[in-house]
Amino acid sequence: LKQVFNKDKTFRPKRKFEPGTQRFELHKRAQASLNSGVDLKAAVQLPSGEDQNDWVAVHVVDFFNRINLIYGTICEFCTERTCPVMSGGPKYEYRWQDDLKYKKPTALPAPQYMNLLMDWIEVQINNEDLFPTSVGKCEE
Repeated sequence: LKQVFNKDKTFRPKRKFEPGTQRFELHKRAQASLNSGVDLKAAVQLPSGEDQNDWVAVHVVDFFNRINLIYGTICEFCTERTCPVMSGGPKYEYRWQDDLKYKKPTALPAPQYMNLLMDWIEVQINNEDLFPTSVGKCEE
């Protein structure tokens, strides 16, 4: 694992993902999307006659589900010991604030930050006022 995060080396996997594993399935999906030749602009374009808010809501939930899958594959490698800071490289540190338990921006280990973030997003997605489950109920 040290080789993966070594700044002086490029990670090059030497073996394929084992068939039947979650990583294998994610790999197949990633390869299919990269090799599909899909026009991304056309893929996200609002279909004729559909409500824009409903369309965006579907994609937000889908994006959350995909991020959850990806995060699930790496979370065991990022512990409070190995990832003591939630950062976006050496110049950026993310701090958590939710106005409940964390009233001021607070530095947290990456796993704790991610768990709070994923929980917060799930609450937003399950909020019927923001993401109604009935088609055509989103408000602008």
